[in-house]
Amino acid sequence: MEIVKIIGIGLVTVVASMLVKPIKPEISVIISLCGGILIISQIINYALDIVEVFTNIVQKTGLDMGLLKILLKIIGVGYLTEFAASVCNDSGNTSIGDKILFAGKIIILVIALPIVTQIIEIIMEILP
Repeated sequence: MEIVKIIGIGLVTVVASMLVKPIKPEISVIISLCGGILIISQIINYALDIVEVFTNIVQKTGLDMGLLKILLKIIGVGYLTEFAASVCNDSGNTSIGDKILFAGKIIILVIALPIVTQIIEIIMEILP
């Protein structure tokens, strides 16, 4: 099971980071970052499977491929933002982590604007 491997990597990373932090805090951050990258590398195939499923849905339903791209960008920005903010928070830079989260939310809103615009246009066409 893949989740057991991921949990193992996570726990080993946390323990190693905790052991090193009192001695070399900067190395502790690197350990956490490497553990996060290892975990992400374990789930890349799952992410590719998700993209494939969404692509099949778009092809079967005839939806605009641009909408899929926007959706995947939003999901990607959300996950990357959360990951980067967590790394900042773990290293004690909560202020920077909060700013990264705020920036990610603004970017997601900007990326989603075409969808919001299309929805408003559809509603305007339906209303007399």
